Amino acid sequence: MLTLKLINEETERVIRGLEKKHFQGAAEAIAAVQATDRKRREAQQQLDNLLSESKKKAAEIGALMKQGLRDEAEKAKEAVAAMKERAKELEAAMDEAQRSVNEQLCQIPNIPYDEVPEGRAAEDNLVVKSSLSPNPSPVREGSSEVNLTVAEFDKDYSSLLPSLTGEGSGKRPSLPHWELAKKYNLIDFDLGVKITGAGFPVYIGKGAQLQRALINFFLDEARKAGYTEIMPPTVVNTASGYGTGQLPDKEGQMYHAEVDDFYLIPTAEVPVTNIYRDVILDEKQLPIKNCAYTQCFRREAGSYGKDVRGLNRLHEFSKVEIVRIDTPEHSRESHKEMLAHVEGLLIKLELPYRILRLCGGDQSFTSAICYDFEVYSEAQQRWLEVSSVSNFDTYQANRLKCRYRPEASKKPELCHTLNGSALALPRIVAALLENNQQADGIHIPAALQPYTGFAVID
Repeated sequence: MLTLKLINEETERVIRGLEKKHFQGAAEAIAAVQATDRKRREAQQQLDNLLSESKKKAAEIGALMKQGLRDEAEKAKEAVAAMKERAKELEAAMDEAQRSVNEQLCQIPNIPYDEVPEGRAAEDNLVVKSSLSPNPSPVREGSSEVNLTVAEFDKDYSSLLPSLTGEGSGKRPSLPHWELAKKYNLIDFDLGVKITGAGFPVYIGKGAQLQRALINFFLDEARKAGYTEIMPPTVVNTASGYGTGQLPDKEGQMYHAEVDDFYLIPTAEVPVTNIYRDVILDEKQLPIKNCAYTQCFRREAGSYGKDVRGLNRLHEFSKVEIVRIDTPEHSRESHKEMLAHVEGLLIKLELPYRILRLCGGDQSFTSAICYDFEVYSEAQQRWLEVSSVSNFDTYQANRLKCRYRPEASKKPELCHTLNGSALALPRIVAALLENNQQADGIHIPAALQPYTGFAVID
């Protein structure tokens, strides 16, 4: 959540940032937080004054007793007792004001960085690179912001990617992945419905092997990049959901085990980041780099049509997540490194991809800046999101009380937290099947073959 220090010192910037995210009633929400915080501070001031006065009055009692002024001493005792009762009232008022401030802050999203583009929805996102063109065509032509961002991704790998034109040995087949899954007996969607319900597919034979191969490939690549693997629980308590911002914002999107008050995780971000809840780190420990493979669970699926058919949107899916805890000074560099890591995975999988910087209105509740990676599905003739890589600034850390102690200071400061999918499997599998289908079967990218143990699905 936003810090009171930021809200009070940079009120106008905070309001502008919230308006960029199209948060309704931004000015009113910030004014309400400030008013409640003033009540807390006023109660604190009254309590401090009262305790000081009570301490002086208590010191007088002994002196009065020594002087034989018993009546005056008894009156002083009564005054001290009354002050103690008033102190309890002020403490309760402070606690209530603090609780109210926290509740208000939890309803206010993070503010975006200045470079986040204006916009309300996905169509306003900025394409900063496309592997299908050596010179990406941004959504907004001539934008200096776009040109600056493209420079961050200064390599072009289009020559490594398979042709999408069908030229050469004849036009390739173009079946959607749900038909390919049935043709080669890779995934049984109907069996998943029988066992659980829609959105819970069953992977079979080489389909299951492909899943496991991708998981191991992603984890090995993360390890090579310096990430320490974590195997966390896939259910978390309420405090963990609150710490990373899933609660209360996304409560309806998570599966809730009500008897134990546990939540099935929507991403490994939640348990891995919560490792550092209520922790003070030394600066020399940062950046911390973790990765984790988990099953992920989301209730958000449920619409119909080709855009959510097959693997396009599921209730349960596999994903490898990368998480970083960093200093404010280095977090932007960490973000670039994470983006380069995800891009490298897509290059090695030989998938056509593009990178988008999300506009304010399409960003998540908690992110300060986010880039999405999409792969192109030849059969579906559309882009499929496979990763979001976000910097949350201090927003999650403030909820988590995740801090570090700078080497030059004894006072702990809030860390920055970052995470990204590296990668989410369902749409990667869909794109691999659709884009690599040939007359003799589905060809596996060379980088993945040591993990699958086969080169072709036939």
